[in-house]
Parts: sequence; C-alpha cells; structure tokens
Amino acid sequence: MVFDVRGRRKHVVRVVYAVLALLMGASLFLVVGPFNVGALIGNGSSVSSAGKIDQEQVQRLEEKLRRDPSNEALLLSLTRAHIIAAGALSEVNPETGLPVPTTEALREYTTALGTWTEYKKQTDTPNPTLAHAAAETYIKVAEFSGGIEEAQANIKKAAETQRIAAEAQPSLGSLSLLATYEYFAGNYAAGDKAAAEATKKTTKAEAKEVKKKLAETRIRAQQYHKEVREFKKTEKEKGKEALKNSLGGLGGTGAPLGG
Repeated sequence: MVFDVRGRRKHVVRVVYAVLALLMGASLFLVVGPFNVGALIGNGSSVSSAGKIDQEQVQRLEEKLRRDPSNEALLLSLTRAHIIAAGALSEVNPETGLPVPTTEALREYTTALGTWTEYKKQTDTPNPTLAHAAAETYIKVAEFSGGIEEAQANIKKAAETQRIAAEAQPSLGSLSLLATYEYFAGNYAAGDKAAAEATKKTTKAEAKEVKKKLAETRIRAQQYHKEVREFKKTEKEKGKEALKNSLGGLGGTGAPLGG
C-alpha cells in the first residue's frame, strides 16, 4: 500500500492510485493498441534468468562508468539497462497480464532515474526514446511512493520528462501520453495544449475518439486531485488534533521549574 492510513481514507488512497494505474494502462492502449506485456518479458524462470543477465550488463556498464563518469553514451546505456533489468525483475499479474514491480525492480527503477538525471547533465539533446522510458519509470515509482508529496513530485517529473520526448518526436502517442501526465501533474493548460496537438496527428475519423478519451483523462485527473486534496485536509486535521492533545499534557500539577 502506498500510504500507511486506516479506515475510509485507506480505501480512498487505494482507489486514487488504482485509477492512476488504470489510466496509464488505458492511455497506452489508446496509443499503441493492446499487447501482452507478459509475452514481451516472459515469466517464471525465464524472467529470473533475464533479470540475472540484465544485472550483469548493469555491472559491466557501472565498471566502465567509474573510469569515465561523464561519458554520455555510457550514462544512456546504463539508464536503459537499469530500466530493462527492472522490467525483467517484475512479476506478471496473471489477471491483467501487466507487470508488477518487485522490491528489486523498484530499486532498479529508482537507480535508473538517478542515472537519467546524470545523463541529462551531460547532454543538450536527450535521447527522446530514453526520455519516454524514463517518464514511464517516474509513473511506476509514483504508484509505489511513500506518500502523497513524493508521488506528486514523481508525476510532475514524468510530465517534464515526457515533454522532452514529445517535443523531439511529436506523435499521437508521445503527445497523448504528455497530455495524460500533464493532467495528473495538475498542469491542465499544458495538458490541453498537448491534447490539441495529439488530435492534429489523427485522421478526421479518429479525432473524435481521441478527443473523447483525452477529455475523460482530464476528468479523471481532476477527480484524482480532488481525492488528494481531501486526503491532505484530513491528515492536516488529524495532525492539529494530535498536537492539541499533546500540548494539553503540559498543564500538569508538578512543581514549577526551579521551585
């Protein structure tokens, strides 16, 4: 569970992040059509074997990078290798066919984002394909964040990173994902702009359906932010009440200091 909360609030937070996860899947369905992730990365022992191979590649790249820490090409390759290793270490949900990150996979995703940040410092023109993969990685990490603020920070970084991919390679796919991430980051004007640009990449016959799906995305993002505001308000009120109760204990009957 993303947050350590109880009762109705725990249910609300679970619903919020379930909506976020489903929406990301729906957005990818809109962009690239249905596909079986399990078929792409395998399952069972094959995944374990792939994870081992990918981690060995990561170790080789890290050794090279220690000798040349500013090497742009090595940083790009290492970021990609961490993301691939994370995918191989994830477990496939048999009901949805979608990968669920394990603890080891989340560690690889987090490390990949650190390497991505270092890579950006070394280049004026980030690789758009890697930017897209990094944006999706931010979303994966956001779903398993330790709190609301951390999750929101990752979603905003996802939008910023996807913007790099969409500006370099504007397409229905890159722009519709950008609109999705912008909406969930709370950047509605930027999301509307990306949605309008995405619609221009379709035929007249497709435009209506694309507009409809992105409009639904916007509504769900608004609901998400509403739930987040309610959660924050409830937690703030709990904090005030706890502080009040704590301070109430200061008015005891003990002897005055120095008495």
